Amino acid sequence: MRIIDIRERAVPVRSAMRNAAFDFSEMTTSVVAVVTDVVRAGQKVIGYAFNSTGRYACGAAMRERFIPRVLRANPESLQDAQGLLDPALVAACMATREKPGGDAERSVPIGTIETAVWDAVAKSLERPLWHVLAERYGGAPGMERVPVYVGGGWYQPHDDLAALDREIRGHLDAGYTHIKIKTGGVALDEDCRRIERALKLVGDSKRLAVDANGALPLDRATRYAKRLAGYDLRWFEEPCAPQAFGEFAALAAIYAPPLATGENLFCAADVTNLLQFGGFRVDRDVLQVDPPQAYGIAAFAGMVATLEAHGGDRRRVFPHGGNMMSFAVTAGLGLGSCEAYPGVFGAFGGYADTMTVIDGTLDWPDLPGIGFERQPQLFALMQELSA
Repeated sequence: MRIIDIRERAVPVRSAMRNAAFDFSEMTTSVVAVVTDVVRAGQKVIGYAFNSTGRYACGAAMRERFIPRVLRANPESLQDAQGLLDPALVAACMATREKPGGDAERSVPIGTIETAVWDAVAKSLERPLWHVLAERYGGAPGMERVPVYVGGGWYQPHDDLAALDREIRGHLDAGYTHIKIKTGGVALDEDCRRIERALKLVGDSKRLAVDANGALPLDRATRYAKRLAGYDLRWFEEPCAPQAFGEFAALAAIYAPPLATGENLFCAADVTNLLQFGGFRVDRDVLQVDPPQAYGIAAFAGMVATLEAHGGDRRRVFPHGGNMMSFAVTAGLGLGSCEAYPGVFGAFGGYADTMTVIDGTLDWPDLPGIGFERQPQLFALMQELSA
């Protein structure tokens, strides 16, 4: 199995949502196609991915460094013992001649291409990616359906509480049971009113989480932690800057309910530092690394193994993303839950049209690869790369 071409294009996310740190009005993402020499059902096997949401398109680095390295490589050096592409070897090839440190600059382009390689490998096997991952990483599915929660509760410029009410009611009507809302983007008292409004609707504090998107300085995060502790929420996400491990540890020392972090960590060393120096409590806190943004799925599986080596449980891992890529790793590795972004991020949010939400869970799609082909709007964008 060989890679014969890798193509990339930047696409606007087309979202006006706002959290405590920034809005998405200028956000773009890189869509990638990895073209192989394998043919199935008369069609060339092509793997697809995009670099999730929250990080801008990274095509320049792909085109200048990472794609040429893969295309110049000896094809056999990228294959496993069965002759299939080995995504970890492809990632290692892309990382050659890269100076240690500064991982975020390369982890996103490398991780996006690596994820597309996984899609191609699973398609060549004519199997769902979640099934391939379960086999390779020992996360054999043990649940009838896959838990899912909504990442929402965005701030609105007008009638915010009424808009929050409508949004949450819509999610509950759609079958979701667990919801996360934004916090830290307005005054603390106003955020508490939002939390209390949401709690009245979801009915259980363990069905509600809040997310500050890393926007709070330590003094303000401390005030939030002291106030929010009384709500006993499912988790308080990214209360401080992502790599401010000392600040996270200080909050963990005073905030008894679960904290969550990780969507803005980009490598194995980041996760190790969080576990060793960041006060991360493996018995309750939640790890949320985004696979395509952190060197890809193989590297992500290694991070899960690191958490387990520190006494953690992979069911406390909830990968960031809210898309078919994060679903595949959640289902395949037997993680705690995947995220969903209903109605936001345009074509880049949501799941295959064969998948339904029932009582806060998703069914298992029997789709080759990641399953983007059953997302018509998104797949139309991807097909433009393979025309």
